[in-house]
Amino acid sequence: MMIFRKLRNITLAALSSLALMPAAAQDMLANQAPIDRKLRSVDSVMLQHLMINEEWESPAADLYEDWNNLYAHQQTELPDSFRIDLRDFCMPTPSRVITSNFGPRWKRQHKGLDIKVFIGDTIRAAFSGKVRVVKYEARGYGKYVVIRHHNGLETIYGHMSKQLVSEDQEVRAGDPIGLGGNTGRSTGSHLHFETRLCGVALNPAIMFDFANQDIVGDEYVFYRDSYERDGRVATQLRGANGLHGYNPADVNSPNQGKSYASNSAASVRYHKVKKGETLSSIARKHRTTVTALCRLNRIGKNVRLRPGQILKYT
Repeated sequence: MMIFRKLRNITLAALSSLALMPAAAQDMLANQAPIDRKLRSVDSVMLQHLMINEEWESPAADLYEDWNNLYAHQQTELPDSFRIDLRDFCMPTPSRVITSNFGPRWKRQHKGLDIKVFIGDTIRAAFSGKVRVVKYEARGYGKYVVIRHHNGLETIYGHMSKQLVSEDQEVRAGDPIGLGGNTGRSTGSHLHFETRLCGVALNPAIMFDFANQDIVGDEYVFYRDSYERDGRVATQLRGANGLHGYNPADVNSPNQGKSYASNSAASVRYHKVKKGETLSSIARKHRTTVTALCRLNRIGKNVRLRPGQILKYT
């Protein structure tokens, strides 16, 4: 944002100066115009490079006030709403086995997903961005990495046996960032994976579908009032069990068949829009009304749905 403000100020100053120039000086500028046109393409390339450098320098700078390597996460002011682009993604691991889900666990909140990996398995960056933290926490994450992404998310990768990146390093989606392990507060080799927005933990299951090794849609929209009303964002997808994210029966998990407590009154269910679907067809499918869908998703009845769009239906 800083670079655009500077360019705007320079442009306004130049226009002001031009307005005060005598006619002879303006004629000289007109004669120089063909040269300026030749240089315009060069200037555009330079501007592109400056914009890219600014973006890499501080990912999601409009959302976060600072950049430091001191803490894993810290809640800051949340936006009223924020659209998270999920398209530039890579699954952090090819494992489909969820050993512990998001939500209440052992009288405390588990703020991520535990995914079964073996010591030495490659862990990859979920999105492009910049590594903010590479640390070791003996009574918590063990060897962990925090990456801030251009889509506004920060992802945390815990309990690794080895970190392959350094702080302030730029990474692309899919780049290796570490190896699976069993470090820190861990009872077996696995990857602890968190997705956070302004320090607030969001259930990775609302964005990542580990069973199908895919994202659930092209984007996810976060609403602050919904988060504050619910007290936490422990939402679930279709087929999920209570506040825990995935039903163990939906993945090839060692917990398959194990019973989990659920809290259906607090659950939120989602529908991924398919090509040709309308609000009416979605309402019929989930035994609700178009009015209810519009109220839940803050949309009008004539909205044009996009394939891959995520809608709440409860």
